[in-house]
This record gives sequence, structure tokens and C-alpha cells, in this order.
Amino acid sequence: MTDARSAETDSVTESLYWRQNLVVCLLGSFTTIVAMTLILPFLPLYVEQLGVSDHAAIVQWSGIAYGATFFTAALVAPLWGHLADLYGRKLMLIRASLGMAIAMSLIGMATNVWMLVFLRLLTGLLGGYASGSTVLVATQTPKARTAWALGTLSAGIMAGNLVGPLVGGVLPPLIGIRQTFWLAGGVIFITFLATSFFIKEEWRPHKMKSARRHGGWRAIPDKRPVVVMLLAGMLLMLANMSIEPIITVYVAQLVTDPANITVVAGVVMSAAALGSILSASRLGKLADRVGHWNVIVAALGVSALLLIPQAFVTESWQLIVLRFLMGLSLGGLLPCITAVMRHNVPDNAAGSILGYATSSQYVGQVVGPLAGGFVGGHIGMRAVFLGTSVLLAGAAIYGWLVRPKKG
Repeated sequence: MTDARSAETDSVTESLYWRQNLVVCLLGSFTTIVAMTLILPFLPLYVEQLGVSDHAAIVQWSGIAYGATFFTAALVAPLWGHLADLYGRKLMLIRASLGMAIAMSLIGMATNVWMLVFLRLLTGLLGGYASGSTVLVATQTPKARTAWALGTLSAGIMAGNLVGPLVGGVLPPLIGIRQTFWLAGGVIFITFLATSFFIKEEWRPHKMKSARRHGGWRAIPDKRPVVVMLLAGMLLMLANMSIEPIITVYVAQLVTDPANITVVAGVVMSAAALGSILSASRLGKLADRVGHWNVIVAALGVSALLLIPQAFVTESWQLIVLRFLMGLSLGGLLPCITAVMRHNVPDNAAGSILGYATSSQYVGQVVGPLAGGFVGGHIGMRAVFLGTSVLLAGAAIYGWLVRPKKG
């Protein structure tokens, strides 16, 4: 009886605070993603400042340093998710924001490239604010509003990916590279304070004990939808990132003035992100009404079709428009994937399974550029677009076949 009253009280508390938590998670995810991605424009310059002089070595070390964060983040995401199930989601957000604030500040104090790589590894190890926010929002939001809330959060994360490189291009010339890292660390520390004071979560010790015994994979009654969503998340990121290595080279074939290549390539990359930002919450809201599976299948199918003309464009504006439309179609995909998993996973296993989902997406982010670069270099750039189209079309067909009768 006591446990029942406690659970009822917890439910009332969460229903009162889920919007407030969403706002804090949205702002926190945005600032941490900006901090993680602002390094992109000046990373080679920083590597050179740290004593690497050979051009090929600068490129190699820049790639290692950038990928290091995502490597460790993929490894520990399930662990942080499991600990969130045991000790509370808010605690994991506090850990991630404080850890990232410290790691980002230390990167600004690096004295050699080995230290830079180590601190980037540490950033991925200690971070995970955005994925932790996804778990908190997914588990505390009323199920009828889950996809909308996750779409809103996803839009903030994608906005961080869009704004981060822009900030990284503007700040270092004004205040210096090291000072940019210190400023980023300070902003994340503000996120840490906001998370500590404004996120409301009722910790349930009686459920935590149960989670230790019965949580994780074994707690899922029907594992098939979860497996499909794990694969879909990995495939989505693989499809998205497989195009990234060839965009600049592909744009060079469409632009007559070499001075405009990087500008146009940047616009092409931003167009897809902008489309996703605009559509994420709207598609999430639509999915809450018509069914998450229906939106997932439709988004995969439309994106597969949009990839075909991208392989045959003759003008840069055509590519920009098509990438924007593809961003619109893909914007609601990750929120819907998370919502389907949330609806098929009990509370005491939600953190662990959503952690696996984050890892699967990171795998797609790592494999995608490697596959795209290999196919583009050995077969041709059109093959990257067409091959990715086939993958998405296959995923759409499979998703349609295995979908539950009620989307």
C-alpha cells in the first residue's frame, strides 16, 4: 500500500514537472552539443599549435582527436543508461554536465597532441548529457506526448550540431583557441547548475532494487520491436554520415568558382540539419496521432526516394533543396524510434536499452563516413547516394512488414 501511494505521488510529481524538465534538458543538450562540435573548424589549427607540423600528420591527428569522443561515448552509453535506471536519471545528467565542463576546460590547457586525444576520450567517457536527457524525457513525459517531446529535444540537439561549427569558426579569431574551450567549459558549468536546481525527479529506491534483479534486456517482454529500432537507429546515422565525406568533393563538381566550394558545401550540410530542426517536433506530434511506426516507415521511404535525384544533380542549388527536403523527412525519425522503444520497454530497463540505442547510433556515425569514403573513392560518388537509397528503402520495406497492426 505504501509503495502504491509512493508511485502515485511520483507520477503526479512527474506530470507537473515534465515540461520544466524538457526545457532544461533542451537547453542543456543544445549547449553541450555546441561545445562538442565547435572544435570542428579549428581542430587542425589546434593540432598544429600543439607541435604537429607535417600536413598529413595534422589531418590524421585531427581525425583521431575528433573521433575519440564518439568512440568512448559509444562504449559507455549502455553503462550510464544502466546506472540511470539504478540511481536516477537526474544524477547522470549532473555527472555528465560537470564532467564535460571539467574536460572541456582541460582541453584548453593541453600541451601536446597526445594530451588532446586523451582529453577528447575523457570527454566522451564523462559526457552523454544529450543521451541522458533523452532517457529522462522519454521516461517522464506522458506517453501520449512522448514523440512530440522527444522531437522537440531532438531539434535542440540538431540545432547544437548546426550552431557549434559556426561558433567554432567565429570565436577563436576573437578570443583565441584556448579561451574558446574555457568559455565552452563555463557555459556547460551553467548547464550543470541549471540541471542541479531545476530538474525535478522522484527517485524510487523500491524500484531501484527491483531494477538490479530484473532490469535490462531480460525485462523486455517482446524484444522484436526493440531490435528493429536498434537497427533502424544505426542505419539512419550510417545513411546520414555516409554522405558527409564526399559532400565537398561532390560540390566541387557543381561549382565553377573554386573559392565558393567550401561555402556551398557548408550550406549543403546545414540544409539537411535545418530541415530536421524544423520538422522534428512536428513529425513527433504527428506520430503521436497516427502512430510511430507509420511515420518511421514513411520517413525512410521518402528519404530513399530523395536520395536518387541527389546522385544526378547538375546545379548546387538542386542539391541544397534536396538535402533540405531530406532533412525534413528524417527529422522525426530518431524521436519516433525512441518513442517506440519507450513504449516496448518497462521503466526499470528504459535507461539501459536507450543507452544501447545511443551506442548503435554512434556505431552508425563511425561506420557511415568510413563506408561512404570507401565507396566514393573506389566506385564513385553517385554510388554512395544510390547505395544509401537502397539501404533506406530496404529498411522501409522491412519496417512495413514487421510493424504491429496498431502503428
